[in-house]
Amino acid sequence: MKKMIFLVALLTLVAFVSGVMAATPAPAPKPTATPAPAPEKPKPVKTEKFSGAIEKIDEMAKAIDVKGKVKKEEKTLTFATDDKTKITRGKDTLSFADLKKGMNASVEYQKAGDKLTAVTIKVAAPKAAPKKEAPKEAPKK
Repeated sequence: MKKMIFLVALLTLVAFVSGVMAATPAPAPKPTATPAPAPEKPKPVKTEKFSGAIEKIDEMAKAIDVKGKVKKEEKTLTFATDDKTKITRGKDTLSFADLKKGMNASVEYQKAGDKLTAVTIKVAAPKAAPKKEAPKEAPKK
């Protein structure tokens, strides 16, 4: 009889332990982490500067030609404008139509291939030639 009680107790213990083991979820295997490629950061667009006098204004293409010096060499560069181009004279904001031939312009631009797009255009009236005083005549006696 002792053997029978021992056997029932043993079977009950095995059933209880196996039930607890089945109720506990097994830890999920960790997925192998494949690093996601980092998103490409847009390259900062380099802004360059050019100064000179406005030679030509193309109303249809909304572009200007500016003649200036680069390393002691005369050059004329054509700058396209868009809705983002900021045109100023001092503290005043101007429109593209306000630009005139002969105005001095300082252009900050971005280069995309062969196209130069103006980011900001700062203009000033053309410098007036210094006035020469007429020679004074000697007083007549």
